[in-house]
Amino acid sequence: MQKLNAATAVTAMLAGLTLAAGASAAELKILSTGAVQPGLNAAAKIFFDKTGDLAKIAYDPATVLGKRVAGGEVADIIVSSPAVIAELTKTAKVLPEGQVPLGKVGVGVVVREGAPAPDIASTQALKKTLLDAEAVVYNTASSGAYVEDMLKKIGVFDEIQGKLVRLFDGNAVMRRLVEGKGKELGFGGITDILLNRDKGVRLVGPLPAETQNYTNYTAALIAISPNARSARAFMAYLASRDGRALFAANGISE
Repeated sequence: MQKLNAATAVTAMLAGLTLAAGASAAELKILSTGAVQPGLNAAAKIFFDKTGDLAKIAYDPATVLGKRVAGGEVADIIVSSPAVIAELTKTAKVLPEGQVPLGKVGVGVVVREGAPAPDIASTQALKKTLLDAEAVVYNTASSGAYVEDMLKKIGVFDEIQGKLVRLFDGNAVMRRLVEGKGKELGFGGITDILLNRDKGVRLVGPLPAETQNYTNYTAALIAISPNARSARAFMAYLASRDGRALFAANGISE
């Protein structure tokens, strides 16, 4: 018998789960970094509509997620940076088979809604904007670590150190900008910024190409998953053509 192609296999798996959903719908627990939130939320909704299985997603920075899974927290899927997934694979906390690369997210510049858009068209323009700013806000997660290195590489870190504001995660950065005033700007994952665009912030644009950085994200099945069958089906959907298109539409590129 001819082997099913990937799309047919996903359809068949989802159909099987749909038939069983009325009897015993699963409740998946997913631990994820916030950078993929728009795509993951959209995928979870479609998966629920197709199967009745509910995906409950808890968002945290990548390093925090790694510690939670390493500490034995019971969950089904983790979505994090490749480095965190690799370490958890090495310690057998997640399964090596079936891991799904979800894509990458670039860094963007954000200001509060209504504030003048600063010039970030080139590295030189970005440097002048940073020197003129009254506050520069970014997170302490993976994208924030890159931002700090970038500020050092373009030669402004020492000059603006007194006006740097470093917060826990992307949501905290957005809240700080909304509540701020004057010539303030922030950095964050482009998806984080887009997710908050109806809350009082706007995306100025991505970093200039010569300073841009992309963070990759991968999904893996946690070894002690209590809902492994449904979790595998959800990950198969993420890996499918439809799943990848959904993530790309939400700012997470391949």
